[in-house]
Parts: sequence; C-alpha cells; structure tokens
Amino acid sequence: MFVSIPSRAQPALRWATPLLFAVLLLAFAWASTHAEGAQRQLMDDWGALSGEMARDDLLRAWSHGDHWLRLVTALFLHADWAHLLGNLVFLLIFGLPAERAMGPWRFLLLFLVGGAFANFTAVLAIGAPDQLVIGASGAVSAVIGAYLALFPRARLGVVVPLGLFLEFVRAPASLLIGLWAALQVGFAYIGPAFGAVAWWAHIAGFAFGLAFAVLSRRAIARRLRKRQGY
Repeated sequence: MFVSIPSRAQPALRWATPLLFAVLLLAFAWASTHAEGAQRQLMDDWGALSGEMARDDLLRAWSHGDHWLRLVTALFLHADWAHLLGNLVFLLIFGLPAERAMGPWRFLLLFLVGGAFANFTAVLAIGAPDQLVIGASGAVSAVIGAYLALFPRARLGVVVPLGLFLEFVRAPASLLIGLWAALQVGFAYIGPAFGAVAWWAHIAGFAFGLAFAVLSRRAIARRLRKRQGY
C-alpha cells in the first residue's frame, strides 16, 4: 500500500466530501424548481459546450468570456435524479476515505481541477458543435482514481446474486475498479449506442486522479505523520 493510514492517528474532520455532496444535491434541487425550458437554458448557460472547444483557435477563443468557468460549473448540473444519485453514492464511498488521507483542501482541488480536466477532455473528444457536457462524473472518476492509488490493497463490499439469494462478499478494490475502468474505455469506443454518456470524461478523470495521488504522495505521507505526532 503506497499510503498507510496509521491506526493511532486522531480521526480527521472530513468536511469537503459532505460539502460537495450537499452542494450537488442543492444545485439539482434548485435547478428542478425551474420550468423545463428554463432548465435547458440553465444548462446552456453553465454547461461545458463542446462546439466552442472544437475550434482550431481554441485558446484564443476561450480567452474571452466564461468558457473556462463552464468546465467547473458543469460539474454541478445533472440531467436527472439517476444521474445525480449515481455520482453521490460513488462520491461517498470513495471520497470519505480519500479525503481522510489527502485532507479536505487537497481533496477539493482534486475534485474541481480533476473534474474540469475531465470535462475539457470530453468536449474535445465529442467534437460535435453545440453538445453539452454536464455532471460530476468526471470529478467522481478522479476521486476513484485517487482512491485506487491511495489504497491499492483495499477491499470493497459487493452484493453478488446467487440464484434466489444475495451474497455479500468483499472483493479487491483494484479488481473492481480495474473492471470499471476497462468498461469506460470499451464504451468510449463503442459509441453512443449506450446512451449520451461522456465516457471520455470518466477515463480522463480517472487518469487525473491516479496521477494526482501519486504526485502528492510525499505531501500526503508528511500529513499523516504529522497527524500521528511523528
């Protein structure tokens, strides 16, 4: 395990994950109070618009206006409850232990910058004009990537259907997350037949999270030693 969390360390206050959870939930609830047409306008105004990013003069065009800001604001827009709840569940499962190791401020940086990078990659990959990328999936994928780097030997509880019964088992996180990552790559090449999902946002976010955690390992290790009192 590349980062070891000492058992004698004082429990850390984890506020970034609950804060992000609450903001994502409140943002969706607030958007839901708008009429359908107003909701669409909200997404048009604050979602990541791929048509602008597909231009050859990308950086020059983006030097004007709020295009870069859209990469972040798009993280807090979701198409429906299923889209939102999936991200919230994964945020809690992987975010709480990752934040415990990384600390809240580094975790916030991971979520926001990783999510923005994932959205940027997705809109470039889509390349079609006037297509919106919304949702926190890329940011949550960055959290999953960081979790794998931080806890490569961890085990996750899963429910496996065995005939008429459900069996709760603990499987290696590396296996489950590896299968998930492989599916993202496969779906990215299969195309839109599986729905309007920005698969490249998942892939880019996951890669960003892995790299972020590895590059931050010394700072994280120092933080954990300080918490332990060494």
